[in-house]
Amino acid sequence: MIHEVNGDILLTKAQAVAHGVAPNDHFDSGLAMALREQWPAMAKDFRHYAHQTHPKPGEIWVWSGVGGIRIFNLLTQEGEHGHGTRPGRATLANVGHCLRRLRHALESGEVKSLAMPKLSTGVGGMEWSDVRPLIAQYLGDLPIPIYLYTTYAKGQQANEPGA
Repeated sequence: MIHEVNGDILLTKAQAVAHGVAPNDHFDSGLAMALREQWPAMAKDFRHYAHQTHPKPGEIWVWSGVGGIRIFNLLTQEGEHGHGTRPGRATLANVGHCLRRLRHALESGEVKSLAMPKLSTGVGGMEWSDVRPLIAQYLGDLPIPIYLYTTYAKGQQANEPGA
């Protein structure tokens, strides 16, 4: 079930967080930067993963951290693997592929709750009115609580029903 909440996603009680990145992401802006500051090993591990595998948009990469937190890095944005390249824009196709893969991962039953921001609407450059229906389509009928952080409030813990 999807719950739209207001607050700081870094204070979520959810077992996992999902957010959008590019295959060549430097984790230097938006939520990715905040996650890198909270879990620096995640960004380092992602860079190693990206250099080794050259992931493509539409894939996901999962990182498990201290305290059991799991971060689903959804490769919603375009991005070339070259020195000095920058993350590109997200696409509806990439978002759809990532959400389909995320659903598959969540159906395993290991993750009991998930928090995510307004996916791909920051650096990804997409409109929430285009992305929100895809989230409902792919995740809306899952039996776990999905907390969509639609309004950011720094330092404020959201009211997460069922958390």
